[in-house]
Amino acid sequence: MFKIAKEFQFDACHMLDGHQGKCHNLHGHTYRLIVEVSDQLHQQGSSKEMVMDFSDIKNIINQHIISQLDHAYLYDETNSNECKIAALLRQMERKVFAFPCRTTAESMSRFIFNKLTAHLPVSKITLWETPTSYCEYQNTSYDPV
Repeated sequence: MFKIAKEFQFDACHMLDGHQGKCHNLHGHTYRLIVEVSDQLHQQGSSKEMVMDFSDIKNIINQHIISQLDHAYLYDETNSNECKIAALLRQMERKVFAFPCRTTAESMSRFIFNKLTAHLPVSKITLWETPTSYCEYQNTSYDPV
């Protein structure tokens, strides 16, 4: 089994409504995302002796993750206050993205992992929220959140 990884970056804002700290307020991050893929090597074709072409990984991540999250307001679709802000931003034709969970690094990592499993043999997601704070998520069984 081989593991390869590709790194990405995106900027977004969010808030953690009800949090007992400064993240209760609307704020932004430059997120650093590392997607690890694990599989056997291809035995034939143009990808022979590769797990996967890095450019294919890049295209999949850009299509399914980065294009949706970059420069967007990320919000918890189950939180009424965060939904009010999203509705106002939509009226102003701004970019928003709804998560089915709170927009913590932990929940976002799990969401990204689960979303990508339909497209890649993902083995781990590492999401840096700040240059000194990150979350890793890996799971051998599907978790729908």
